[in-house]
Amino acid sequence: MKEKVILTDCDGVLLDWGYSFDQWMDRHGYTPSHVNDTAYAMDRKYGMPRDECRRLIRMFNESATMRRIPPLRDAIKYVKKLHEEHGYVFHCISSMSSDHYAQHLRTKNLIETFGPSVFEKYIYLECGADKDEILTKYKDTECWWVEDKIINAEVGRDMGLKSMLMIHDHNRGYNGEGVEKVYSWRDVYERVLDCSY
Repeated sequence: MKEKVILTDCDGVLLDWGYSFDQWMDRHGYTPSHVNDTAYAMDRKYGMPRDECRRLIRMFNESATMRRIPPLRDAIKYVKKLHEEHGYVFHCISSMSSDHYAQHLRTKNLIETFGPSVFEKYIYLECGADKDEILTKYKDTECWWVEDKIINAEVGRDMGLKSMLMIHDHNRGYNGEGVEKVYSWRDVYERVLDCSY
């Protein structure tokens, strides 16, 4: 399995969830606070109670917007190159919603963005759910694992995956061991190819 499978988170890794969420929030009359406008936790970013923010994130993740979230940075070019030129397939692991309609919209978004054959599996979890249980199924496979949430990247590392952390403002200061920091899919692409020869 490890030779040609890349495990990847979706939001903040394949798709630019943060940009789309900010646009959606703006349309609903919310603006980020000036103090925490680059915070990972949306309740801090928007200066609101955590429960209210979770409710809004759930609404967003189950909205029609899931159909049109744009790709992150250079994801299209290098995901396609890994797939089409080097034979890699991807397993998308996304804690976005347990709602089947939202999952369907996300799948359509990914297929239209990256193509119909890139993803071998779509694994959807409840909004904000931990990925420990799912990643256990890949334990000690040494698959590549691309994630932007530090705790999930470290869980992958601890389970014997080759963990990469997609860097954003909120995780830029990370200095943990055994998790490689990447700033783009070009970085991922080069790392994967460097280790395949």
